[in-house]
Amino acid sequence: MKRRSFLTRATGSAALLTSTLPSDAQVPSAPLPLVVTPPVAMGPRGDGAELVWGVSRHARGWVEVKNGGAIQRFGGDDFGYSSQGEKVLRVKLEGLDPGKTYAYQVITEAMAAPAERHESGWRELRTLDAKAATTHFEMWNDTHLNNETLERLHTATPAADFLVWNGDICNDWTKEELLIPTLLHPAGKDFTAKAPLVFVWGNHDLRGAHGFRLANYVATPSGKSYYAFRSGPVAVVVLNTGEDKPDDHPSFKGRVACEPLRAEQAAWMKAEVLTNPDLRDAPYRIVICHIPLRWTVESNAAELSYDNFSGRSRKLWHEALVAWKAQVVLSGHMHEVAWIPGTPEFPYAQLTGGGPKPDKATRLEVTADATKLRLNLFSLDGKLLIGQEFAPLP
Repeated sequence: MKRRSFLTRATGSAALLTSTLPSDAQVPSAPLPLVVTPPVAMGPRGDGAELVWGVSRHARGWVEVKNGGAIQRFGGDDFGYSSQGEKVLRVKLEGLDPGKTYAYQVITEAMAAPAERHESGWRELRTLDAKAATTHFEMWNDTHLNNETLERLHTATPAADFLVWNGDICNDWTKEELLIPTLLHPAGKDFTAKAPLVFVWGNHDLRGAHGFRLANYVATPSGKSYYAFRSGPVAVVVLNTGEDKPDDHPSFKGRVACEPLRAEQAAWMKAEVLTNPDLRDAPYRIVICHIPLRWTVESNAAELSYDNFSGRSRKLWHEALVAWKAQVVLSGHMHEVAWIPGTPEFPYAQLTGGGPKPDKATRLEVTADATKLRLNLFSLDGKLLIGQEFAPLP
C-alpha cells in the first residue's frame, strides 16, 4: 500500500471512530505495567553488583538472593526507607563471595492503588573474581539508538564475566523519557541476562537538557563515572574522557564541567590505581574510555568541529598511565576501526571500535589467561577485523 493511500485510509478510520463517541468522551488508554524493564545488573564487583529496573509509577522493590541454602534479602537505603522510586528502582547487592554464581529474583510492589506486585522470576549473576585464572569480557561502543545494531549485537554477544558498553548509547537526551528504554531496555532486549554491565560515559551521553539525569539510572562500583576493578589476571581502569569540545563551547550552554573531572581522575589514578596491589601488580592492564587517547592523525585543528582524540585527557593522564604500565586503551567515538601500536613515547596501544550502523558496528572479545591477553574485534557478520595479543607483564 502506498504511504499516501495508507495515511488517508488511516485518518478516515480514526475520524469514523471519533464520530461514534460523545463529544466529551475520551478513548481510555491501557495502563502501563508496574515494571517496564528487566532488572539490569550493573557495576559488577567481587562482592556483588547493583540491580536497576524501570517502573511506571511509585513503587518499592527488593532483591532476594539464594545464598547457602537460605534466601537473603537486599533493599533499603541509608535513611531508613525501603528502596523505592517513581521511575527507577535500585538495589545494591553486597557481601557476596567472589567468583560465585547466585540465583536472584527482583520483587516490585506498587505503593499506591491499584495494588500490583511483580516478581522477575529467578535469574543468575556471577560475581567477579580477582584471583581467577582466566577472564572474558565483551565490548560494544557507539550504538546511538540504532535498534538493528543493538539487536544483532545482543544476539552475537556470548555470556561473559561482564559486558562493557563504551559510550554514546544515545544522540542526546532531549527528553527524560528516553533514559529508561535506552539504558535499561535497549531495542527491547534483556541485555544483561548474559553478563553484568560495565558502563562507560561517552561524550553524547553528557548532551541534551536531560543528560545530567543519566547518573540516576547508572550504577558503578565506585558511584562515580570513573573506577577500577580486577577480573582474573586483568586490571581494568575505566575513565571518563568527557566532551569532545571545550567546556565553554556555546553548544553546551554551561551544562558540562569536564576539565575539573579530568583533573580529578588524574589525581585518583596516582593515589589509588598506582598503589592498589590488585591493580598495580596485575599481569594485564587495560584502560577503557570512550574518546581515544591516541589517533591515526592527531589533529585538533580549528577546522574540526570535534576532537578526534582526547588531548586534554591525555595531557593529564599520560604520566600515570605510563607509570601503571597500561598496555592498551579501548575506545570508540570515531566510528572507525583502528589499531595503533605502542611506541616509546606512548607505550600503551590504542584500539577503537566501529560505528552505529550495522555495516560499521563491531563487537570486541577480550580473553586472558596466564599466557596471553587476546583482543579480537569482529564485525556483525562475524568477520575478524583485528586480532592482537599481549604477553603478561613481568
